[in-house]
Amino acid sequence: MSVVVARSSSVIDRERKKEIAAASAVSLVQDGMVVGLGTGSTAEYAIKKLGERIKAERMRVFGVPTSFRTEIKAIENNIQVVSLTEYPSIDIYIDGADEVDANLNLIKGGWGSHTREKVVSFAARRVVICVEEEKVHENLSRAVPLEVLPFAVRVVERQVRNAGGVPSLRMTERGIFVTENGNFVLDADFGRIERPEDLSVLLSSFAGVVEHGIFTNATEVHIGTENGVVVRRKGDVLPVKKAEEEKKTKEEGEEGERVK
Repeated sequence: MSVVVARSSSVIDRERKKEIAAASAVSLVQDGMVVGLGTGSTAEYAIKKLGERIKAERMRVFGVPTSFRTEIKAIENNIQVVSLTEYPSIDIYIDGADEVDANLNLIKGGWGSHTREKVVSFAARRVVICVEEEKVHENLSRAVPLEVLPFAVRVVERQVRNAGGVPSLRMTERGIFVTENGNFVLDADFGRIERPEDLSVLLSSFAGVVEHGIFTNATEVHIGTENGVVVRRKGDVLPVKKAEEEKKTKEEGEEGERVK
């Protein structure tokens, strides 16, 4: 007798939010485009939606995958797979993220494909991220995945600690996690990340680090919510920061008045 395990409504809700966000991002794709295809559960929703559009609208779309799994999913959905060697400049990159902040900075790499994802995203004229609303926060705070050369793990760990982070070598049930590039992943916890751009530059300077999971190049983020999809672009989120600055200025002014 088979056992049916019921999924909680919250999990189902989050999956639905991922799906509608992915569909919104895929709506931007036009016939003949070269599309960068990310890796992960949300990216797979996007690949499925893109495949449905290709079939329904008889579109021709070229896909640049960021992992072997993504390549297989693309082929299964009738997306013609091409490489960056053929198309070093692509039209649009579509992917998910592990976390998004108020200024559209991202943390990616939960699936360990962030090196290829970053390269493909920087080849794109438009970088579109799709996430569920639970992943959007004022600041980034997740551990940052670092793809590192295996022989340099201890050296990178020391550099992370010197920078105030806590490194953890990513493991699986079978042992050390190995990327498709043959490297290891250190998840570096820096707590609340106030200045992701600065941390991005610092991590890139570490000897032994191939690539890290902070992305600062998103063009727009499609956010799945209970009420539909909200699209945020770089300029759209600046008023949030402005409001915080105005609040701080006001508080400083009130403090000054009390001192007088």
